[in-house]
Amino acid sequence: MKKGLFFGKIFFFKRFKKTFPKKLGKKHYLQHKNQALELATSRTHFFNETYQVVFNKIKIRNQKTRWGSCSTKGNLSFNYRILFLSEKARDYIIVHELCHLKEFNHSKNFWALVEKVFPDYAEIRKEIKNNKLSI
Repeated sequence: MKKGLFFGKIFFFKRFKKTFPKKLGKKHYLQHKNQALELATSRTHFFNETYQVVFNKIKIRNQKTRWGSCSTKGNLSFNYRILFLSEKARDYIIVHELCHLKEFNHSKNFWALVEKVFPDYAEIRKEIKNNKLSI
C-alpha cells in the first residue's frame, strides 16, 4: 500500500470520530431529557433578550436527524443531544431556531439575524455538521 493512500484512509475514517453512537436508546434519552430542557430553556431566555420574539413551548426530543426545529405556532424543539455539543454549537442551534420565529426561512434576512449574535456562524455550522447524528 502506498504511503499517501494509507494516510488518506486514516483521514477518511477520522472524520467519523465525532458522530454519535447509533444506539443511545430510550434510557439514555430519559436520563438526559430534563437536563437538556433546563439548558435549552435557560439559553433560549438569555438569547431572547436580543431577539425579543414570542415563543410558546420548549420541547426536548430524541430526534434522529435534527438538532432543532420550530413550528409556525411558536413551539421550539431541541434534540436532547445538544448537551453533548460545545457550548458555542448548542447556543448557535438555539439562536438559529429563535431567528426562525422572525424569519421562517433561510433568506439573507434570516442569516443577518443569526449573525447579530454569531458573526462566525458559518464556522459553527461546520462544527455541527462534523457532529452528525447517526441514524
